[in-house]
Amino acid sequence: MLKTPWILLPSQDFRSVSKSMDTGTSGSATAAQPADNLLGDIDDLEDFVYSPAPQGVTVRCRIIRDKRGMDRGLFPTYYMYLEKEENQKIFLLAARKRKKSKTANYLISIDPVDLSREGESYVGKLRSNLMGTKFTVYDRGICPMKGRGLVGAAHTRQELAAISYNHDSLLSRWQNRTMENLVELHNKAPVWNSDTQSYVLNFRGRVTQASVKNFQIVHKNDPDYIVMQFGRVADDVFTLDYNYPLCAVQAFGIGLSSFDSKLACE
Repeated sequence: MLKTPWILLPSQDFRSVSKSMDTGTSGSATAAQPADNLLGDIDDLEDFVYSPAPQGVTVRCRIIRDKRGMDRGLFPTYYMYLEKEENQKIFLLAARKRKKSKTANYLISIDPVDLSREGESYVGKLRSNLMGTKFTVYDRGICPMKGRGLVGAAHTRQELAAISYNHDSLLSRWQNRTMENLVELHNKAPVWNSDTQSYVLNFRGRVTQASVKNFQIVHKNDPDYIVMQFGRVADDVFTLDYNYPLCAVQAFGIGLSSFDSKLACE
């Protein structure tokens, strides 16, 4: 059975939400509004995918998994679209797993075709440990080890999110490090439904098929504020809705991590 993710976010860029969550004052999920016209036009796609969702606005997205082609059964391409009113959608991000990497390594791009590490559209990556139970979302910066010999102010990569499906190991790790600069998020616990005789989550119509991949992410001090939810609506189509403080790259990375096989969680 697939475990649901626990997530760490760097809080240095999100001080207001960290403070409000720690005091339980961030507001409920019902107060968040769909993005639609509130986001306006996306003039700079790279800036948009790195920027946190506006407070009080739910950014509604759809992920499509493309398995067509000779090798896409093993290495599908994932596309993330912003959903607008009247069934319109705007492309945001694309990702594909690298073939020769020893661990799961997804390149994330703002170009649906150019998914190369050297391309100008490269905005980040998702990388896992050997067992596929821990993932890290990085921005487009270079590895610190590789950047030591470079002349000039090379941009060293930053960790945008840490994701773990091995909760015992994660808790041990957190106990041995300071949480001052981190926001901790976890999956929302489902509630018992006597009609269906099962534990369920309320996705408010955004998820239509049962799946072990369906989840909602919250903060412990405000479990009614849905920071992100992810779920299946067709065989290769999933909805991904996120709120402040997440940005599109972080949300996409979290969603991608749920697709990868996890040996220790099988």
